[in-house]
Amino acid sequence: MSKSLYLPGSNLNPPEDSRKMRRIIAEDPDWSLAIVPFLSNLCLQSIVRNFEEKPIYDELTPIQRDFIEERLLPSLPLRVTANLISDGVYWKRCCEQQWDLCDVTHYGHSWKRMFFERRMESIIELFIPDVTEPKSVLEMVPYCKNYIKRLDISQLLPPVKDPQKEEEEYGSELASENDYDRPSMDHFDFGMLLNKLTNLEELHLVYRVKQCGMNFEWNMFEMTDRDCESLAQALKSCETLKLLRLHQSHIDDKKCRLLVKYLLDHPSLRELDFSHNLISDRGARAIGKLLARSKLEILNMCDNDIRGPGGKAIAHALSKNSTLLSLNLRLNRLRDEGGQAIGKALLNNNTLRHLHLGANEVMLPTAIALSKALVQNNTLSSINLSCNNLGEDGGKALAEAMSHNTSVTECDIHLTEVDEKIVSFINQVVWTNQSLEQKKRAKESKNK
Repeated sequence: MSKSLYLPGSNLNPPEDSRKMRRIIAEDPDWSLAIVPFLSNLCLQSIVRNFEEKPIYDELTPIQRDFIEERLLPSLPLRVTANLISDGVYWKRCCEQQWDLCDVTHYGHSWKRMFFERRMESIIELFIPDVTEPKSVLEMVPYCKNYIKRLDISQLLPPVKDPQKEEEEYGSELASENDYDRPSMDHFDFGMLLNKLTNLEELHLVYRVKQCGMNFEWNMFEMTDRDCESLAQALKSCETLKLLRLHQSHIDDKKCRLLVKYLLDHPSLRELDFSHNLISDRGARAIGKLLARSKLEILNMCDNDIRGPGGKAIAHALSKNSTLLSLNLRLNRLRDEGGQAIGKALLNNNTLRHLHLGANEVMLPTAIALSKALVQNNTLSSINLSCNNLGEDGGKALAEAMSHNTSVTECDIHLTEVDEKIVSFINQVVWTNQSLEQKKRAKESKNK
């Protein structure tokens, strides 16, 4: 086979330089000389990959930390991330990975607080006495204690009964509690936790089981005596608590008195909600003692069984109290014995702003007592007497009092058998007072 030679000066074209025909094919198909990463980015990516073994965070700049947080796995152990990574993108990603609805406004706009509060709530709500290891709760404490401010517990599970022992219990009239060992606790024991949460300010509890289906039993919807004892002691140890809401849990007088006993000298409690329970007059007397000793600002006893004597006990404490701002006694049975006492107490009280006596079976005597208070009291701004039988004369008494009042900006007297003209007059006074209040606030704001 002949070979063509290239001679200088000849007319033959020289062959192409073989070096120009070589191509470099990168192993990474997305690689391009135009996007070579910075060395600093390569270092940050290395930190992300090795974060669990060697977490580097505090030494980084804010921009570098953002780079890290956007790429770290949300599944990293809490022992690595909890007390190292600050509130921000990483905790937002953790929340959105676990829950579909994430409204951070309910958590002070803190994603980290949302994550730890909801994680702890879930652990407590799924805790089964004598089945779940308490260690699962206690292991979380070092990671979450600085970030939990509120716990909203919507269910508390009872122990799981042994089918054989349950059959013995219900199948024999001779069966007794001594036939089998009782569980160590009836529901989650808050004594193991509350004193360790050093920033806890709000606790919302309901003793119930959600979605119990065909396994329904009444004891799934109430706290036991043992629950009450352990919770009361735990509340006393939680000195940062400001709000306690314990509702729909079949709390009777005995349990109410025990809880109040441990709350009497609580240093920070400001709001108490025992609504939708079974508290009657003996429990109300204990609440009266609490008003006399504590610095409560908001008290909600809605939908209980408080009658005249209990109302008088609360009224007596109210006449001497100087901290309470809101009192809700809606859906009780105060009648005029308790209603009159509340009205007379307002003659000596200069701090209460909101009063709800709706649906308490009060009538004309209570309307007259409250009318006398409205003439003198210039602190009360909201009063609700709806769903009572005040009658025409009761309405007239209130209307006369309101004509001399300039502080009440809300007055609800729906369904009270009061004449519509009187209702219209009272509403007109309320609107006038609202206008005066708005002008007063605008003037104060301008002066600032």
